[in-house]
Amino acid sequence: MQKFEVLTAALAYIESHLDAELSREQIAASCYISLSSLEKIFQYAMHMGVRDYINRRRMTMAARDLAHNGYSVTDVAMKYQFQSVEVFSRAFRRVWFENPSAFREKYRFTDIFPPIVCIHEEDTQMLKQVDMSAAFDYMRAHSGSFVLCADVKGCMPLNQISRKLGDLAILTMAKRLESVATQDMIVMRVGGDEFALLTALTDLSAAEALREKLLAMNGETISFEGKEYPLFLWCGMTTIPQNLNLSTFFGNVIETIHNSRTE
Repeated sequence: MQKFEVLTAALAYIESHLDAELSREQIAASCYISLSSLEKIFQYAMHMGVRDYINRRRMTMAARDLAHNGYSVTDVAMKYQFQSVEVFSRAFRRVWFENPSAFREKYRFTDIFPPIVCIHEEDTQMLKQVDMSAAFDYMRAHSGSFVLCADVKGCMPLNQISRKLGDLAILTMAKRLESVATQDMIVMRVGGDEFALLTALTDLSAAEALREKLLAMNGETISFEGKEYPLFLWCGMTTIPQNLNLSTFFGNVIETIHNSRTE
């Protein structure tokens, strides 16, 4: 199999086994490749190992179960194959910077690490980080509405200080988007530090007001290991195309973010 096909198969296998016993060896065997080859593909495509990807996906699904599905912390720990609540809580804090019991009281946004989606349309192949199960039907129902496209300004220097600091910046960005969104809007993570807020708004002035509300938070700091780091976002606007094509839509989001950097 070609690398893109191997990655597609591996990601599908992981998604279907997130709440079951799951080893890297099983995933490699399901794709008929060696474990070392599988790890190389993951590192090349996503800059992380297989185990890290699995943990981030499980912690995202665990957050959803805690915040929206009524699971107890113990139930979630058992569901995602953790030996104890303590081990699960440590893994959860590494992704969410919050204890699971406190998380369920504070959060609505849970898709900090949605599945990597392999999109193959005509001659186009791309990887996008988005939960299409919720987003696709929403986008079709709200074609022509505005989308806020944002990313973290200077995320790479934050990652160079610490990968955890970079993760905290991305999580803070998601919180900011959620804070300006209403219940009928969807916050989507579409890349490493790239987000889209599906607003369902068709009025330009209302969409611009929402964008200005988000940008007004630029410069507010995040706390990490006793230091304060100011966080700034770029944010542009596009619309959901009338004839929805995923590669075109994601291309528009990335182009909009790029253009917002030169404004």
